Amino acid sequence: MRISAGPDTPDGERTDYDDFAAAYSAENESSVFNAHYERPAMLDLAGDVAGRRVLDVGCGTGPLSLALRERGASVAGFDRSAAMVDLARRRLGDGADLRVADLAAPLPYADDSFDDAVASLVLHYLEDWAGPLAELRRVLRPGGRLLVSTNHPAAYPIVYPEADYFAVTRYSEDHTFDGRPVVLTFWHRPLHAMSGAFADAGFRTLRIAEPPPALDTPAARLPPGLPPSGRFMCFLFWVLEAR
Repeated sequence: MRISAGPDTPDGERTDYDDFAAAYSAENESSVFNAHYERPAMLDLAGDVAGRRVLDVGCGTGPLSLALRERGASVAGFDRSAAMVDLARRRLGDGADLRVADLAAPLPYADDSFDDAVASLVLHYLEDWAGPLAELRRVLRPGGRLLVSTNHPAAYPIVYPEADYFAVTRYSEDHTFDGRPVVLTFWHRPLHAMSGAFADAGFRTLRIAEPPPALDTPAARLPPGLPPSGRFMCFLFWVLEAR
């Protein structure tokens, strides 16, 4: 899928997500990979956020923003899709600081505005990481954290054995959201390219995580043949510190 500019951006275009925002939201509420794996893992890595200022990067329809707010954080969020932001406002209320903004452009926040930023399954849609990471570093205070989840780079050569793992590569996959077929387009990055981009942007890696699914995950919906650890290769999680 091409992530195009949102309707409130200068060129007035719609994003692809505007066309299936409701279907995506419905799927996100209960899917194994979102509701029982990525989101619980991100919240676990975030830890105690009470009283912290947190930016939800690519907030979508707001489930992570709501969970962080319920844990005591002061949350702001943005997304390129106006339809997604509208659904997030319905979830969090009209007073929530939710905006239509583009991670590939200057963000509408002052320097050092946040203690943490969470970027859940966002960066793997972008070919260029340098500008977006520079903006996230700018809006984080020194010592603030950036928490990132991305498609696991080691899964790419498993799914596509003839692909070049070491090349930054564009690829597309068929997905279904609430019964609606959608083509998503991603950018594969090898591990060294990810860590290098974070370092170049002024971040120090504190932790890399490959967590198991949450304990409440329906067993029948997990991939078959899992090892005793319950882990499976899906997403890679980073905890980074702004230097």
